[in-house]
Amino acid sequence: MDFDPWSPAFVADPHPAYAALRERGRVHWFEPTRQWLVPHHADVSALLRDRRLGRTYRHRFTDADFGRTAPPAAHEPFHTLNDHGMLDLEPPDHTRIRRLVSKAFTPRTVERLKPYVHRLAAGLVDSLVAEGGGDLLTAVAEPLPVAVIAEMLGVPEGDRAPLRPWSADICGMYELNPDEETAARAVRASLEFSAYLRELIAERRTSPGEDLISALIAAHEDGERLTEQEMVSTCVLLLNAGHEATVNATVNGWWALFRHPGQLAALREGRVELSTAVDELLRHDTPLQLFERWVLDDIEIGGTTVPRGAEVALLFGSANRDEAVFDRPDALDLSRGDNPHISFGAGIHYCIGAPLARIELAASLEALLRRAPSLRPLAEPERKPGFVMRGVQGLPVEV
Repeated sequence: MDFDPWSPAFVADPHPAYAALRERGRVHWFEPTRQWLVPHHADVSALLRDRRLGRTYRHRFTDADFGRTAPPAAHEPFHTLNDHGMLDLEPPDHTRIRRLVSKAFTPRTVERLKPYVHRLAAGLVDSLVAEGGGDLLTAVAEPLPVAVIAEMLGVPEGDRAPLRPWSADICGMYELNPDEETAARAVRASLEFSAYLRELIAERRTSPGEDLISALIAAHEDGERLTEQEMVSTCVLLLNAGHEATVNATVNGWWALFRHPGQLAALREGRVELSTAVDELLRHDTPLQLFERWVLDDIEIGGTTVPRGAEVALLFGSANRDEAVFDRPDALDLSRGDNPHISFGAGIHYCIGAPLARIELAASLEALLRRAPSLRPLAEPERKPGFVMRGVQGLPVEV
């Protein structure tokens, strides 16, 4: 199979194409997206840490210098929102914002959320059991991380309904070559989400609480604070990244478990550690398949020069199945001890929410194992059409 991110057959199972890419070489030009594909774990891991690459180039070059055209003016609200978040910034702005966010997003903050996460997971699973089953996606996988990050930020319960649709519309722009309809939805969601957060930030300025938004307002170092736009962009990033990957990891993980009954039995019988299982599920069916970087200075990969101005597509899903790093890479092995997967990235852009994501994934897994011990699927799920954000449309189950 060829690398074809718009093919339903490829999206259903991209791994044979990944294996072919790894066998053919270390870097491959892909004309439809005008990107260099990087499929090997060692290269992906190294390039995530390489300062000759960046999530943006505008800290060093103009669009014209870099041989790029500026985004259409109609897309500006999305780009303003996206480009002021730390995921799409490079030092010194990235360093400043991440340092300030880290002051509010401390291990103690995350640890303090653990009882809330477990109570919420238990309640959601109890409701699923009381109904005799349902859609695991909408009943457990979606509401848990959305509620957790909203609670952390201080979004009132009555305001949370639009968060998931806003996030989904914005994240549509991270797919390869998004169309104008996708862009229009992302722009609308960016405007609505930003307006809501500006109102919430204004409230917290006058009435601070124990939430992350209040902490971001108060956070400062060497006299530097977050601008309002940086705060809005940071909150959107935390909300989007804080649940998109966790939602997909939950349903991808359970579908993998249903297809590997021996592994599921080992988990139900307590023969594998939950934390080890979570990392293997993240590796085996990676929720974020691709991460992009701009080449700021010429680099060489396997004898091929990738020039300044190019874009590389780091294939996380391929790297996590690399036979050079993982024994039996296509097997689901919940007891896999040596598991250097890169599902959370690496380098300065390593996912700041990784500890919280692991807590959420373990909490929902534990609640479902304990409270729904005979959980089983009713039908094979349909894959979402997008390639970059890997998930399913739903996962019907009975208990």
